[in-house]
Amino acid sequence: MLKQKRPNPDGTQIDTLIGAHVTLRGDISFSGGLYVEGRIHGTVVAEEGQAAILTLSEQGSIEGEVRAPVVIVNGRLHGDVYASEKVELAAKARVQGNIHYKVVEMSAGATLTGRLIHADAETESPALSAVPSSRPAANGD
Repeated sequence: MLKQKRPNPDGTQIDTLIGAHVTLRGDISFSGGLYVEGRIHGTVVAEEGQAAILTLSEQGSIEGEVRAPVVIVNGRLHGDVYASEKVELAAKARVQGNIHYKVVEMSAGATLTGRLIHADAETESPALSAVPSSRPAANGD
């Protein structure tokens, strides 16, 4: 029974469940589906090159940085999010921090105190600062 994978409410597989009465202090590295109903105080990072989905339930909370291909939030998250593929903010999501994303989906009722930063904008911003000014030179040249 413990070896069976349970489907997540959104249809994805749950490999690891952090229950509602669990508080973890420290960094977590994972792959596959991580479903959080409890509390995490630390960094949550998906293993590099692995398929991974982090789902934070309505009752769950994370205080720390999150890095995963897909991040689904319906609880409280205090920290920056780096999603290489997609971020979903459900109606009960409460995020304090910047969200770095490729694709974002935000439901009515979700709140974000921070910035949404598109992955392409991060790579383009140095080039924008190198654009020459269209104002004439002060010395008349």
